[in-house]
Amino acid sequence: MPQGPTIAEAAERVSRTCSLADDASRLRFVSGARHEALERLGIHRVRDVLLHVPRRYLDFTNVCKVAQADVGSDATVVVTVDRVRLKKPRPRMQIVEVDALDETGVIQATFFRQPWIADQLHKGDVVALSGKVTFNYGFKQMKSPFHEVLSSAGDTSGYARVLPVHPVGEGITASWMRRIIAAALEDVGDVCDPLPAALVARRGLMTEARGLRMVHYPTTLAEAEEARRRLAYDELLALQLALITRQRIDLAGIEPCRHVVTGPHKEALVQALPFQLTDEQQLAVEQILADMASPHVMNRLLLGDVGTGKTAVAAVALAAVADTGTQAAVMAPTSVLARQYAEKIGPLLDEAQVSWALVTGATAAGEREGITRGIADGSISVTFGTTAILSDDVEFTHLSLVIIDEQHRFGVNQRVALRTKGAGADLLTMTATPIPRTLALSLYGDVDCSRITRRPKAGAGVKTASLAPENLDIAYGAIREAVAAGHQAYVVCPLVDDSDDGSDLDDVPERSRSGATKLHSAVATAQELARYVFPELRVGLLTGPMSASDKDAAMSAFRGGEIDILVSTTVVEVGVDVPNATVMLIHDADRFGLATLHQLRGRVGRGDWPGQVYLACAAKKGTPARQRLDALEATSDGFELAELDLRLRHEGEVLGYRQHGGVSLQISDLATDADLVEWAHSDAQEIAAVDPTLSLPQNRTLAQEVRDRFGAYFEEVERA
Repeated sequence: MPQGPTIAEAAERVSRTCSLADDASRLRFVSGARHEALERLGIHRVRDVLLHVPRRYLDFTNVCKVAQADVGSDATVVVTVDRVRLKKPRPRMQIVEVDALDETGVIQATFFRQPWIADQLHKGDVVALSGKVTFNYGFKQMKSPFHEVLSSAGDTSGYARVLPVHPVGEGITASWMRRIIAAALEDVGDVCDPLPAALVARRGLMTEARGLRMVHYPTTLAEAEEARRRLAYDELLALQLALITRQRIDLAGIEPCRHVVTGPHKEALVQALPFQLTDEQQLAVEQILADMASPHVMNRLLLGDVGTGKTAVAAVALAAVADTGTQAAVMAPTSVLARQYAEKIGPLLDEAQVSWALVTGATAAGEREGITRGIADGSISVTFGTTAILSDDVEFTHLSLVIIDEQHRFGVNQRVALRTKGAGADLLTMTATPIPRTLALSLYGDVDCSRITRRPKAGAGVKTASLAPENLDIAYGAIREAVAAGHQAYVVCPLVDDSDDGSDLDDVPERSRSGATKLHSAVATAQELARYVFPELRVGLLTGPMSASDKDAAMSAFRGGEIDILVSTTVVEVGVDVPNATVMLIHDADRFGLATLHQLRGRVGRGDWPGQVYLACAAKKGTPARQRLDALEATSDGFELAELDLRLRHEGEVLGYRQHGGVSLQISDLATDADLVEWAHSDAQEIAAVDPTLSLPQNRTLAQEVRDRFGAYFEEVERA
């Protein structure tokens, strides 16, 4: 009968597990300069070293000769350096060319903007090169391949059969990174498994200790992937449990409000709607009202593509608040959108005899004083606004429902601050940004989701086309025709003005912001269009930095037909509704993610007239940027585009914004790990149902894992 570990062995394993939270400097080979280099890579603790997984692997069982390296395919060759040249074809452009050979042929490796490689490689060095093989000027070539200096052409005994390639940076080489990780695995790698043994067995996973070893030093690529999946599952499960725990922290000691959801105000508002709710809208309404009437605080996300009618669903919930005799607040990311909500929902509330007000930065002092007085005494039931609602002078009598639109555009502190104005308030967040299911579970695993995928009114549709910058006259012609027919147009630019450094752009990496191509700014483009291109038309400007009153004035003028062409940044991306606008030109479209581009084009074709969207982009065919634009031309399904965007880009970029106070995934790939996301979500729910505080003996190591991985996230929530 097999025996378990001795008490001494178990104690040693527990000690190693506890050391994962220690500073990385305790590890062998991690001293001054190398410690600083690891810090720059975001590696601070022993755990971070062990979880610094390879970005790729070199399979030395499949090394080929130069002659057998197929052009157009990835290959790994072991060759001898013959010549190294550093070229400077123009200022700030440095190219290292390395000529290398084996007994079957010559290959040239080219490295751009990496001049230090000329000092690292020397004639006679034996080096492994791995990358895509091309053919130019009579030679096989590799552009910026991975390279590693070996001891000799025939001796790879010092390397695993599958060589890991870890992300590295200045001050630390790939070989040193492998040495540090190998030492860490030897000293502390045999850790306690944070998962209950029954769960590991049920999911058919390898142990964590084996996963850590095999992800860094596998014997086959299949083994490396199996190990990565184990570590990815750990990460996803810890995230799901962190989200559940965060919700428990948020709601601790809170007495929820049980809303009346069958009262006269709600019935009157439904009757006031100018259309009948679709089946999807009706289901969303029922889910929201059921949550509001329950003895638990609602935490629900309403996902709806462009034009699917989320506003109508939200209006029904607002009327139920009036029936309860309490108050609601609707917070939007821009004053333009807040005013639009007031203009669209306000008349419905008037029909249902529900009082409401709008508070933005542009609200006049005298008007604001009267509004805040009405909010404080409870005579105003619904308040629409921007972050102006968060001001100290806005005090609610009994805030029982908070609706936040496009919540990812607010920081954690802002979202929490609004909820603290009403203890126990139900929370409904809405987004028009389509989110893949795997991403929704990962970002909002603690939230119940309602989805609306179909538009109640299809509209006349939108045709999308890509344009090279030299063919802008096609888009200009379409704008002239639209205005001549009595319609209007948008021109969207990535930058506000010429001093804008583009730091708020979607981080699409094909083209450096410091590159030679100058991006369009809204201010300069508006001036150029008004002066040279459309001098006979009325050109307006709308950007984020404008004052709230100026933005409201510009939007009101455009909505009222006083502006023919509105030049803007992505401030018009969400919610702006001007059915008379039928043409949109987006400059530098490759600077935006699919989600942002899809949102932008949703501003046209909303009424009875078809829309035309032109995506101006200099990216070449086959590049990731053109893949995104080709997808936009091919489909208008936002959720289909979201799935594609997830495959093309990292999940942290998919939504078209940088998460502030959020979490990021280091190992998981949401595009390929959909099964792991589903497992982690259901397993976390099951664990939390039995042991919500993770205090049972079998879950204590798991609790520490959650805290170690996402502790910073908890700290931000708790500070907020």
